[in-house]
Amino acid sequence: MSHKITLIPGDGIGPEVVKPALAIIKAAGVKIDWESHLAGAEALKKHRTTIPRALMDSFDKTKVALKGPVTTPVGEGFSSVNVELRQSFDLYANLRPIKNLPGVKARYRDVDLVVVRENTEGLYSGIEHEVVPGVMESLKIITEKASTRIAKFAFEYAKRHGRKKVVAVHKANIMKLTDGLFLDCARKMSQKYRRIGFSDIIVDNACMQLVLDPLQFDILLMENLYGDIVSDLAAGLVGGLGLVAGANLGDRHALFEPVHGSAPDIKGQGIANPSAMIAAAVMMLRHIGERAAAKRIYAALEKVLWRGDCLTRDLGGTATTKQFGAAIIREIER
Repeated sequence: MSHKITLIPGDGIGPEVVKPALAIIKAAGVKIDWESHLAGAEALKKHRTTIPRALMDSFDKTKVALKGPVTTPVGEGFSSVNVELRQSFDLYANLRPIKNLPGVKARYRDVDLVVVRENTEGLYSGIEHEVVPGVMESLKIITEKASTRIAKFAFEYAKRHGRKKVVAVHKANIMKLTDGLFLDCARKMSQKYRRIGFSDIIVDNACMQLVLDPLQFDILLMENLYGDIVSDLAAGLVGGLGLVAGANLGDRHALFEPVHGSAPDIKGQGIANPSAMIAAAVMMLRHIGERAAAKRIYAALEKVLWRGDCLTRDLGGTATTKQFGAAIIREIER
């Protein structure tokens, strides 16, 4: 069986980490008909838009996309491609598993938590304007519908995957209406899942507790901005952004990507770590029902990392992106 999937190579190191991921998927015996489309800075150069209509049409048709990192300018320029895709296709659930990998130096061992982030509103709604010269305003949108929906997603995920507890992360002590509504929706949803534990924690305390003892957490549920920040913090506990992938899920569409950025400073050097991109591909394969191939690829990734003789520079080795990918393929083909 062949799958038709939208491919977004991305900007910067995106195409460099996507290439070995595609080769690894092929080596695992999965047949995919890729529909490749530019997005972000590269698309703007070629098509004068960051998200070409052809890309939108392809994703709407295939329902599944694998995406490399894209550039988001800081403080100026075009708006975030990631945010626009999430909002356009109602990819309301951002799922980021945070787990130690063998052989990777980290501050803690046995970390195994999941960040569930509401993906469509909050301060990421992008509603901001200049009130008067020198005064800017950004609106934080929190709705009962979106908060209830993401809370249900978190508890259903816990139920399906044997997770024990959901912790809602908020700042309802200060933002009593917006975060208060989010927390209230989570509390109400918890009443429908009595076998799954539930508690809540203020976001600043959550960050401290993660640094002190991440093993106390299982599923962390939070609104958009907190999820972006906290998931990056959590990635640092297991070795960094180069190892962590995420899924953006809706009721009809799913997009998979590495958590890290486009790293233009090392573009073209062939030294980028493709682990997060490979992990994103594994998540995608599970989603489309190719679980056996996903298992083989992830096992091969773990084996290469554990062996430690073919690591990229960020992990203390000297291997190139291409060499790291080739090592995983060799493990798959054994």
